[in-house]
Amino acid sequence: METTRRKTPRPEGFGAIEYAAFAVACAAALLLCVCVGSVNISIREICRVWGEALRGTLSAHDMTASILLSVRLPRVLCVALSGAALSLCGAAMQGLLKNPLADGSTLGVSAGASLGAVLAIAFGVSIPGLPLAGAMGMAMLFSFLSLMVILPLAYRMDHSLSTNTIILIGVIYSMFVSSIISLVTTFAGDRVKHITFWTMGSLSGSGYKEAAILLLSLLFFGAVILRFARELNAFAIGEENARHIGVDVRRVKLVILLCVSALIGVCVSIGGAIGFVGLVTPHMVRMLVGPNHKRLLPASLFGGAIFLMLADLLARVLLNPIELPIGVVTSFIGAILFICIFYRSRRAEG
Repeated sequence: METTRRKTPRPEGFGAIEYAAFAVACAAALLLCVCVGSVNISIREICRVWGEALRGTLSAHDMTASILLSVRLPRVLCVALSGAALSLCGAAMQGLLKNPLADGSTLGVSAGASLGAVLAIAFGVSIPGLPLAGAMGMAMLFSFLSLMVILPLAYRMDHSLSTNTIILIGVIYSMFVSSIISLVTTFAGDRVKHITFWTMGSLSGSGYKEAAILLLSLLFFGAVILRFARELNAFAIGEENARHIGVDVRRVKLVILLCVSALIGVCVSIGGAIGFVGLVTPHMVRMLVGPNHKRLLPASLFGGAIFLMLADLLARVLLNPIELPIGVVTSFIGAILFICIFYRSRRAEG
């Protein structure tokens, strides 16, 4: 008698086992990144520093504690939070546009945010008492304006919003924005070096204040995106079908695009242009948890944090003592995977 094997269906939501597995992997990556660097710190030393810090007996002249608490830990936290935010944005945009190549870097949103931040840096746009608010506000504004330019233009050229059309418009827009950034940099004076290094993407020098801003932004805007996981699943079967089952398509699109623009703007204003995180990570995570956004979105948060922490570690130790900008590492890895994804999507369409 033949027996038929039935594949056990995946649970609808992200379960406790998945949360625990991803949390352990994320904690392990964080610990590795804190331990390894230009100066290696053992786990025993980390425990000692934390113990003395909690007891209030930490010496002000402890070099290990200074490296750990003042330099490495805040940087790793900023890297993890930036990776989580960018990956979540990529997963949401891919679901919203039904496009496997949708991402802030491929659609030109990151380029728009970079332009806003560069303008703020070059012309000294700031808010008294809030030194990061000027660049952050400009980056958020320009990232949203970029979406408002790219998507309607792509729709006018191709009502189906095909992958090729959106990517083509995104590449052209990114090139146009890059030329404007180059023009602004020419007249930036003594800020040229800062702008040049910033455009390559780097979170060196990030502190707890930047980590707190990233955390609050992720808690607010990320929670809103996670709230629309069911609607993103509905978009997978088409906008018309989503509308028929009660989804307010226009409102969902607007809210998700606003949240994505805000998160990308915050990340770009703090860490510069870090490309391909939102493109690569959701695809890798989708292989593990499937396409259901109730599982994909939370998994993308953890996956993005792990990916960017490991990329930052590679940037710090690959050519030690020279430190590479993290954007160089992610772009190198992402460009290779981008070609693979694009090739597979073309074969699927053909």
